Amino acid sequence: MIDIGISKLALIGAVALVVIGPEKLPRVARTVGTLLGKAQRYVADVKAEVNRSMELDELKKMKESMESAARDVEQSVQSTTSSLEKDWRDATDFESAYSSSDSSTSASDYSSYESSSRSAVTPAYKHPGKNFRLKRTAVPRWYKARSGLRTHVQSGAARVARFRPKR
Repeated sequence: MIDIGISKLALIGAVALVVIGPEKLPRVARTVGTLLGKAQRYVADVKAEVNRSMELDELKKMKESMESAARDVEQSVQSTTSSLEKDWRDATDFESAYSSSDSSTSASDYSSYESSSRSAVTPAYKHPGKNFRLKRTAVPRWYKARSGLRTHVQSGAARVARFRPKR
């Protein structure tokens, strides 16, 4: 780049003072200063744009690598699930084939199969199906009315409104 020291700046200032004159020199210096500021801002904007484009390229490369990694994971998961589904089908097909075979199989064969299937396949959880309202609905309404039990739940405001004297 240009090597400008203090001695060269002083020489340029002296020549500008002689050539331009002392009256126009401040205005020319302001103009030169604003032009240099605009040039510096332009250079900074160009540098920032170049940096952004480089970062954008890096981000695109990173995005592509992440997408390829995600595709690989998805393929491995799909292959694993397909193998699990195949194993499950094989296990359930063996069970159905064993149950649909002749009744000529001996009891010892069936008991050995039962013990091996119990360890391999556990039955699915079934909710006991308890009804929490069963105990309350088992009491007849006539008994509730005779003993003074509430048959309907009311809010406090509804109860006050129900028993408020008529005007």
